[in-house]
Amino acid sequence: MAKLIYVNNMSLDGFIEDENGGINFFPVDPEVFRSHTDLLRSAGTFLYGRGLYEAMAVWETDPSLAAQSDSLAEFANAWQNADKVVYSTALTEPATANTRIESDFDPDAVRELKAAAGGNLTIGGANLAAQALKLGLVDECHLYVMPVSLGRGKPALPTDSRLEFSLVDEHRFSNGVVLLKYRPGGR
Repeated sequence: MAKLIYVNNMSLDGFIEDENGGINFFPVDPEVFRSHTDLLRSAGTFLYGRGLYEAMAVWETDPSLAAQSDSLAEFANAWQNADKVVYSTALTEPATANTRIESDFDPDAVRELKAAAGGNLTIGGANLAAQALKLGLVDECHLYVMPVSLGRGKPALPTDSRLEFSLVDEHRFSNGVVLLKYRPGGR
């Protein structure tokens, strides 16, 4: 069975956005970017909340991004090739190919996706991932921890319930970013 992997960038104090919704605290680094690209390539399907989908859609809707460098083109290609499932009550039509909109997050449908998938699935968007974590659907969390403290913002993990994790791997990048891989529930 494929794994459902929650992937996110976060500050050292656990936020994915600052208090104004900004994400400009992520250090731009080829090594970290390549790690993200490799992770995208390993997944056949991305599950997204609306906000993250709209932010990521530029990798298909703005070809000037991919034209900037080979590494950006590789990332755009990996993103475009994957299937995307977007959970939103506001969107009715996708802005990108290989994308479908679902109005409700159905845990049984996610289990079926995992069982039928030929590759891993990723889930992104803190609110969507929080639902999946609390339901026991997430098999791994890949958290890129940035060497900055924001003080406030949108948390990367649920703040309304206790969850246990087991560390399965870590990698330190030369710019101070650390990739922590955890298994929820010690599974």
